[in-house]
Amino acid sequence: MTDPFGFLRIPREAVPARPVEQRLGDWREVYAGQALLPLVSRQADRCMDCGIPFCHTGCPLGNLIPEWNAYAAHGDWRAAYERLHATNNFPEATGRLCPAPCEDACVLTINADPVTIKNVEQTIADEGLRLGYMAPRPPGKHSGKTVAVIGSGPAGLAAAQQLTRAGHHVTVHERADRIGGLLRYGIPEFKMEKAGLDRRIEQMRAEGTLFATGADIGGATGAGADELRSRCDALVVAIGAGERRELPVPGRPLHGIHQAMDYLTCANRVREGDYPVSPLTAEGRHVVIVGGGDTGSDCLGTALRQGAVSVLQLDINPEPGAGRTDDEPWPVYPRTYRISHAHEEARGREGRDPRLFACATLAFEGDAAGRVRALHLTAVEPVARSPLAGTEQVIPAGLVLLALGFSGPERGGGLREQLGLELDERGNFARDAGFAAAGGRAPGVFVAGDAGRGQSLVVWAIAEGRAAAAAVDRYLTGSTCLPAPVAAHDRPMTASGRMRYGL
Repeated sequence: MTDPFGFLRIPREAVPARPVEQRLGDWREVYAGQALLPLVSRQADRCMDCGIPFCHTGCPLGNLIPEWNAYAAHGDWRAAYERLHATNNFPEATGRLCPAPCEDACVLTINADPVTIKNVEQTIADEGLRLGYMAPRPPGKHSGKTVAVIGSGPAGLAAAQQLTRAGHHVTVHERADRIGGLLRYGIPEFKMEKAGLDRRIEQMRAEGTLFATGADIGGATGAGADELRSRCDALVVAIGAGERRELPVPGRPLHGIHQAMDYLTCANRVREGDYPVSPLTAEGRHVVIVGGGDTGSDCLGTALRQGAVSVLQLDINPEPGAGRTDDEPWPVYPRTYRISHAHEEARGREGRDPRLFACATLAFEGDAAGRVRALHLTAVEPVARSPLAGTEQVIPAGLVLLALGFSGPERGGGLREQLGLELDERGNFARDAGFAAAGGRAPGVFVAGDAGRGQSLVVWAIAEGRAAAAAVDRYLTGSTCLPAPVAAHDRPMTASGRMRYGL
């Protein structure tokens, strides 16, 4: 176990990122090259090993956090690595990308600083990789059943790995030219270097998972979804929530206004070697990012590295406070004022927070060539978000990036029609509690990840992929030993006290 008094003796100390000026000069991860092991082991010793570890509840994967904290505290990296992977297929991704609701659910958070769970998780994953623990785990025998997975994001990959290890023949179909979904083209290199993703995919190949790229199932360049379903014993739809929200204001058709995901994809393709320079570069431009979430923050860090003259990030929500409110008690994940690495970089370069809160875009203004040159915005009141008279202002904008989130799976293409999938009240693919698609023309179609849940966190995508795999295995064989950490309709903890397990 950890030191029973560690949380009293040892203050919280997060792993320091590289200096801002160094990070802005390259595309390496913000923690690249930092010495982690002594600091992380000491921080893991702060874990209280609670009788009721609420960190489990904060994480939909049900990660065994006190267990791997104890092993990390004692430097037993093999045991820590095994316990970490007992519930999580891709901890190297969650340790970098997840906002760590487990830390906000840590019991220490009631009156002190939580354990640095996210740092510990990333270090265990990286140290296990360095020591050669990430060996393939092919199945001992095969079932003879075939499963097709459509989509290679975290939900699709988690489902595929679980089903392959259960002995089924699994093929992952991805319409892009590389495997990884948003992990590949949506996440900037400075947040997660793609070498780790490549190593994980190679592990899956060695286990027996097959991958087909350039396969737009149901689209013009891929097989028909109904045809694919007829050729396999089960099918998992894990295409994500790619329907992008728009901003229907005057001037939207001007050149220089782009969806954030198009911008991030171009930047990532430069890192993959597809382009010498990005066709959507921020270099030499005044950049305005519309949207205050993680995607907007990713655009911010990317624009800074590309040499933007200035960058502003607009958030329609009011500026959060520093602490929890009565409406967001422990252990729920609260909306508080948070600083991402990109915000820290902007403050280091400009000397101020790049965000403008409680504001909305009224219109775009263009030049004679039809290119955006300015953005008209207004302050809004906090509840109805209606414009406040007399607060209008005009800011320069040579590149505008729309990071407004997503509203469910993409409506285009023939996948939905060919499989007969229905939409729920939120615009996602409808399914029952066991992930089986509602309205499908044939049994054996399952929906996992953001396609059924809506835009969510990477930990929820992996949890859904694992749970959907258990449902598929039960459908194919009549029973399953695969874990199912969540049901399809589970939700995160809320301030009303309801837990995520349908209570």
